[in-house]
Amino acid sequence: MSRIITIIDALSEFSGRLAAWAFVLVGFFITYEVFMRYVFIRPTVWVDEVSRITQIWAAYLAAGLALRHREMIVIDVAFRKQGTLARRLVESFGLVLIAGFCAVTVHFGLQIWWASTVRGHTTDTYLALPKWLTQASIWVGFGLLGLQALAEIVKLWRPGSDAKGDTGKEAPDTPGEGGAP
Repeated sequence: MSRIITIIDALSEFSGRLAAWAFVLVGFFITYEVFMRYVFIRPTVWVDEVSRITQIWAAYLAAGLALRHREMIVIDVAFRKQGTLARRLVESFGLVLIAGFCAVTVHFGLQIWWASTVRGHTTDTYLALPKWLTQASIWVGFGLLGLQALAEIVKLWRPGSDAKGDTGKEAPDTPGEGGAP
């Protein structure tokens, strides 16, 4: 089981780093478009759509990494103390909800992606890119997020766990110590 958790964590790290570079790439695309449009008066036809698709992929790919490092929004007014049974139960409940939502999203996302792939649907733009290109990001991203949620549940209840997750970060006991107010 520990090996599977390590593989899931590595997948989240890789996809998160890929997402970060994708956002950097989008910045270059947009800079190029602004330069071409306002310096040479030659706007491109591809930057808008390619940038949007890249941003969609990057956002979905980054979700697993955000969960792994416990960087998602957390409201911990009632359960601030790490390692308590109540805190673990509440975190487990939240992670189960995330995993369940991901499972439903992957299920229906795969159906939509497959239908678009088989029917050859394209975007209604000049480039007419295949729709499966953006639709695949949904089931891939939510699949990675769901796997990471399951891994976090296992890590949360692992013997000797102090509920810090794999990052070693503890939630702050008071507002202003690195967490949300």
